[in-house]
Amino acid sequence: MVNHLILSGGNVYTSEGVLTNKALVIQDGVIQKITKKMSEENNHFVFPDNYHILPGFIDLHVHGIKNADVMDATADALDTICQALAAEGTTSFLATTMTADTDEIDAAVETIQHYICSNKKVGAEILGIHLEGPFLSPKKMGAQPGDKIQLPNVHLLRQWQKKSGNAIRLVTLAPEQTNCIELINYLVAENIICSIGHTNATYAQTVDAIAAGCTHVTHLFNAMSGIHQREPGAVTAALLSNKVMTELIVDGFHLHPAIVELTFKLKGKDNILLVTDAMRAKCMQDGCYDLGGQAVHVKQGQAQLADGTLAGSVLSMTTAIKNMMKFTGCELIDTIKMTSENPARALNVFSQKGSIVINKDADIVVLDDDLNVVMTVVQGKVVYQR
Repeated sequence: MVNHLILSGGNVYTSEGVLTNKALVIQDGVIQKITKKMSEENNHFVFPDNYHILPGFIDLHVHGIKNADVMDATADALDTICQALAAEGTTSFLATTMTADTDEIDAAVETIQHYICSNKKVGAEILGIHLEGPFLSPKKMGAQPGDKIQLPNVHLLRQWQKKSGNAIRLVTLAPEQTNCIELINYLVAENIICSIGHTNATYAQTVDAIAAGCTHVTHLFNAMSGIHQREPGAVTAALLSNKVMTELIVDGFHLHPAIVELTFKLKGKDNILLVTDAMRAKCMQDGCYDLGGQAVHVKQGQAQLADGTLAGSVLSMTTAIKNMMKFTGCELIDTIKMTSENPARALNVFSQKGSIVINKDADIVVLDDDLNVVMTVVQGKVVYQR
């Protein structure tokens, strides 16, 4: 591993604002200093003035990419995911499971635990597990296998957390399901993020879940009770609460641009998380792919089950950023909150990640003037270069 790295030029997006004519000096995996632009030396990359140097993206909702899926439960699949995510500027992520038989989830979380312990540095870093299912609503299963859904079960969650080596960081659940408040209480006590999703909860049930400790909403609007004038639903509770961060899949398919704009106006840049919810077909040709034992048909950037149900996405984080800027009129600097700072804060790792600050991890993405990825650095190591 190269212990010393310098990135010069471009626009450097720091917590203090956008800096020009500067150099990031990286030593032993962390940002050692931000200084004036330097002349070239070993392990020194100089970028044009119209490039952008940002904190690396943190994606809290990733199932797979490049024909690999977290539920494959193999180290090879996780290698592929980590390497492929780095090529789109994602420097860390939550490996996301889905509703499946208990033994399949066992295998997935155990594999992730072993992988994290192996301390491989092949690309993006796995910060933990997002357990999406099986504690979901059969009425809002989306592309989750409905026959594998279970009622909330603290004993089962405790078992998975033990098998994962305490790597479960976020759990998506439907708060209206029997025993769910008991599960929320356990998750809060264990400092695991409770996320409302795949839910048919009423407005009142959702408000109660937020009061109990839910601080996150999984892909807002998608697979959840929507807004009605006499039953405001989970969506309204999420939009009105200042206690929850909301995931958005901004691919142009999951959400109409006006809905994205509405959410941005109500939640603001401080309470939105851009996620991809990517599945194995991402970075692959159009065709038929597997998602939890179901056939997913991918055509022109859209992933669907045979009945037309949206089934994850093939979205890249840079495309999500471009769409967010287009749909809302926000600036690139605003999107950093949604792709880096907010997820780092949600995971309680903002002291190490999520912004370009001296002594933080050197997790960095360099974008060209068209906002395409030029270089990705994870903990001071160049893991992708165009």
